[in-house]
Formats: sequence, C-alpha cells, structure tokens
Amino acid sequence: MLLAIDVGNTNIVLGCFDGEALLFRERISTNQQATALEYAVSIRMALHMHGLHRENITDAILSSVVPSVTGTLRRAVETYTGQHVMVVGPGIKTGLSIVIDNPAQLGSDLVVDAVAGLNEYELPLIIIDMGTATTLSVINRQRQYLGGIIMTGMSVSMEALVSRTSQLPKIGFDAPRHIIGTNTIDCMKSGMLYANACALDGMIERIEEELGERCTVVATGGLAGVVIPLCRREIHLDDDLLLKGLRLIFEKNAGK
Repeated sequence: MLLAIDVGNTNIVLGCFDGEALLFRERISTNQQATALEYAVSIRMALHMHGLHRENITDAILSSVVPSVTGTLRRAVETYTGQHVMVVGPGIKTGLSIVIDNPAQLGSDLVVDAVAGLNEYELPLIIIDMGTATTLSVINRQRQYLGGIIMTGMSVSMEALVSRTSQLPKIGFDAPRHIIGTNTIDCMKSGMLYANACALDGMIERIEEELGERCTVVATGGLAGVVIPLCRREIHLDDDLLLKGLRLIFEKNAGK
C-alpha cells in the first residue's frame, strides 16, 4: 500500500492507497515544532483508526510547501514504516509542461493538483485549491500549465479581521441563511463566505475571457466544501485531488 502525504501551511493531509483505491483521508495540524516521534505517533493513529498497520505500508510519497517540516516528517515516515519516502521536488517526473516565468517557483502542491487534474478532467482546466491561501491554476488544451492566481485564504482573512478590530469575534465557516445579515455573526459569515464565492465566480469568468473559451473548473482544499456550494458557476468538488496526484506521480517515478 502507498502512504501519500501532503504538507500544507495549516494542515497535513494523509491518505493510503491500495492500488487506485483510496482507503482513507485524514488531516492533522502542521506544527513546525513537532518532532519526528510526534509525527510518527499521528501517522500510527491515522492508520490504526482505519484498521491498518505499518506492515501494510510498502511505499510512501511526500509533497510539502513547508521546508522546515519536510525533513522531520520524512524521518518520521521512514523510521515508523521502514520504507523510503519519495519527495516531490527537483528531479521528480510529473509529465507536466510548466510554462510560467520560473517553473522552479511553482509550489509542489500546485504541481500535484495539476497532475491529477490532467488525468481526471477535460481541458482547458481551472483548479482551485482553498487552503491557507486560495490558488487558481490554469491549464490549456495543450496540457500546459500557464500560470495562476494567489488570493488570501479565508482563514487568514478572518484572523486579520479579528486581530485588527476590537469588537468582532472569531466565527465558524457555516453559511448564514441570508446574504443580508441581521446580526454581527451572520454579517461576518456572509462577508467571508459569499465574498469568496463571488470572487471565485468573477475570477473564473475573467480567466475564460482571457483564454477565449470555457473551462472545466475543479476545486479542492480544506475550505472548498463550504464555499463552492455558494458559487453560481458549476465547479466540481474533489477533496481527494491532491492525494490522487501524489499517487500518479509516485507511479510515474517508481515504475509501478
């Protein structure tokens, strides 16, 4: 079985594949102070919750946008499972044609998303990833990664708003019943959720105007599930996109 791990700025996503079948997906908090032992315990617990053990893991792959965590987590996996960990980075074959100004600047998470998107969806394609930042990636009919957009993530916006105001509380990200709020909490929820949905609808429209054709749109990431249902544009929600991309990259490089 393949253990696939993606390290984001806020969360680490763990998944385990038996062939092409994803057996589970779990999230743990990204902690730059955590030790290899602490991460190993989290991995053990995730496997145990789904009836799996370290003996079941025969391969592992890791992508990360947090360099300070990459080595620690790699050691955790290798120590706990005894398996070598493939790390997405320079020298790894992806099959992706990246035509941005400096391909080396493209985050590994966006590369992995794009690899899965190319395999799963019709082109041209816009991929939305809603995490600490909200990113939009654009892939044309020639299978080229053209570039994208980086927006402030919803949680970051909320933290900034609350920290810079004296009377606004932290809120949950469940949608209010009406877009016009009648109390502070609902006003904030409407501003966060609907504003992000409108921003995505608008960005998709402008990207399509620039490309001159309609695109398939897919969204993933921890906050996509609460925002995408509020969008007016048809957007496919795929919570497992990144994990599926890791599996594909592993197969391209391991010859399996």
